[in-house]
Amino acid sequence: MPKVYDWFEERLEIQAIADDITSKYVPPHVNIFYCLGGITLTCFLVQVATGFAMTFYYRPTVTDAFASVQYIMTEANFGWLIRSVHRWSASMMVLMMILHVFRVYLTGGFKKPRELTWVTGVVLAVLTTSFGVTGYSLPWDQIGYWAVKIVTGVPEAIPVIGLPLVELLRGSASVGQSTLTRFYSLHTFVLPLLTAVFMLMHFPMIRKQGISGPL
Repeated sequence: MPKVYDWFEERLEIQAIADDITSKYVPPHVNIFYCLGGITLTCFLVQVATGFAMTFYYRPTVTDAFASVQYIMTEANFGWLIRSVHRWSASMMVLMMILHVFRVYLTGGFKKPRELTWVTGVVLAVLTTSFGVTGYSLPWDQIGYWAVKIVTGVPEAIPVIGLPLVELLRGSASVGQSTLTRFYSLHTFVLPLLTAVFMLMHFPMIRKQGISGPL
């Protein structure tokens, strides 16, 4: 094992990377409220793991979606636990994100030189909200169906481009299979990918600029 480690160390300088990660100075004013962003990240990772597990059983069709969710909850091994953890961690993620945004705003974390960190954080907040909107519809029960119908109908009030936007969101003039397919694709592929990209932008900036000072 030492020889294997030495081989990687010679090429990648693993120890130098580890020292940089573990020796970063933490300001004395930092308290538990500065952990809200990390908790949000943890919730996201839980979401990815539990969501991936459910894709083995969930069927994104208007005829089978609800039945597949029932199967997950009643028949699949530990399905009820995985889906429950997914739902509760989703709520926790949204709550922690909101508290994190408030903490950053109240401590002036959006000011120079951290403007771009704030912008990427706002984008991540929008993506988090979008996760909730798209995921809410996937069971395709009465609540999910009507929630989708209302949410996708909101842009209709926009002059000129309103109706085209509605059809873009729904996949057709009415809510149906195309809508569910779009929301499933957004929830399981597009949004996680965008979230990962913006996190990879967000965290290095925090690392580089450090934590903002107290008020």
